[in-house]
Amino acid sequence: MTSFRKLNQPTGRIIHQDDASYLFFGGTAYLGLLQNPDYIELYKDGIDKYGLNNGTSRTNNVQLGIYEEVEQDLAQRFGFEDAAVLSSGYLAAQIAVKVLSKGRKVYYAPDCHPSLWLDDDPGVAVGFEDWLTNSIEEINASDEEEFVMISNSMDNLTPRLNDFSPLNQLSNNKYVTLILDDSHGIGVLRKNQVSTPVETYKAENLNIVVLASLAKGMGTDAGVVLGNSETIIAIKKHPIFLGSSPSAPAALYALKNGKAIYNHAFDQMQGNVSQLEGLVKGLKLSHIPHFPVFSTQTPALYKHLINHKIVISSFPYPLADSPLLNRIIVSALHRPADIEWLGEVLSRENILKL
Repeated sequence: MTSFRKLNQPTGRIIHQDDASYLFFGGTAYLGLLQNPDYIELYKDGIDKYGLNNGTSRTNNVQLGIYEEVEQDLAQRFGFEDAAVLSSGYLAAQIAVKVLSKGRKVYYAPDCHPSLWLDDDPGVAVGFEDWLTNSIEEINASDEEEFVMISNSMDNLTPRLNDFSPLNQLSNNKYVTLILDDSHGIGVLRKNQVSTPVETYKAENLNIVVLASLAKGMGTDAGVVLGNSETIIAIKKHPIFLGSSPSAPAALYALKNGKAIYNHAFDQMQGNVSQLEGLVKGLKLSHIPHFPVFSTQTPALYKHLINHKIVISSFPYPLADSPLLNRIIVSALHRPADIEWLGEVLSRENILKL
């Protein structure tokens, strides 16, 4: 079978390999910005303005203004008081967890990304709902007052949007910092918003901090931490923030100035998602509304689609010896005819019939 492990091309709408062309329904570039000509031109404008990179730390006496401009812009865009931008989502996760967990008991949700671990895998064996219920009960019964809960905002593999509304049951005398990794949902599930409706949580004893890689839907090699002013001030005092080189300024220039491009891409992606939703009703696919991922553990699906010149993401999950998890990812790059063809192939041979 054709291997796609050593490509020398963008992983956009079409992959060319072994003298054949394949429609690509995989990856995490949900908004298709990696091959959006207008966005690429905006990035080039940023290079002309700022150069290729800026290797100086954020403590240097000579600074580019784009970094603070983007931090203020992202905070306002996603509905937070302040933001800290780092060079990757991994660093954003590490700094948030290190700063905010100090001196507090930490509760890890299942399936947290390794970037969120303080040390080794926390090894949470229960499902999300049981974890949340058990953690709230333990916190309410504890003699301690301050706690940290760390979780993905959503499971992008299954997929599933996690529900944090049980946090309303926290005792008023308990103060909880909830750290959410929204790398796959930010700007994707909801336009110019994080995926979890944090605006609905008003409790004064709940501090919600959202971190994310911007390299997925938002098409930017950077990470961000979003929170209240006090939290972000603490983040920016940490050596990870002070000593690390920041993102390429041209990438942040495109992020800040590409909102119209983003809005169009978001609408295009959502239209493609809606089209595929209508074509796969009655098929054995896991999906949540407005999210561009359709998954199944039907093992034969990958080969079936390859035979029709369609490539999807396929790997064992959750363990190396687990059954293949096949994920179909729809992006803003796909055309209606692409979606139509995919829906037709998925419906053939009853491979995904319920």
